[in-house]
Amino acid sequence: MRAEAARRVELVFTLFDANGNGVVESDDFDLMTDRVLKVAVASDETARAALRASLRRYWTTLAAELDADGDGVITVEEFRPLVLDPARFGPAVAEFAEALSALGDPDGDGLIERPLFLGLMEAIGFERANVHALFDAFGPDAEDRITVATWDAGIRDFYAPDLAGIPGDRLVTLPAA
Repeated sequence: MRAEAARRVELVFTLFDANGNGVVESDDFDLMTDRVLKVAVASDETARAALRASLRRYWTTLAAELDADGDGVITVEEFRPLVLDPARFGPAVAEFAEALSALGDPDGDGLIERPLFLGLMEAIGFERANVHALFDAFGPDAEDRITVATWDAGIRDFYAPDLAGIPGDRLVTLPAA
């Protein structure tokens, strides 16, 4: 796994640990779902349900693949070595990417405006400055919008263990050199 991907893994663990208790568990995904849907007020019920289902699938996939001792929680030690395995998590990541990017386009025009993008990403737990940097890296148009397809692909890339120098790396605060 590339160093950049390893930093993304550490960040993802802290985001998935939505209640901050040091482990990832089912309740964390319920909390994250609630926070994201609170921002997605203009989205229709189909889009909201898709996000709910994608995060539920993500949790069930994590639990099945990573909860080595079957205690209903995933420790960082269980999480680190396997979470970016495309064979295990590719379908869950794809479903999540499609659902989250669709929430960013409630009017269905194929474009996501910066304010909603910021709100959704901050609801997940990303730092505001990093979210702005990511949006800028996606190359917004003159009206400060990106395409749904761009965000969807960016989410999928974020979970790829062999990629570096991707826009999503801007979400990881790197130590000062």
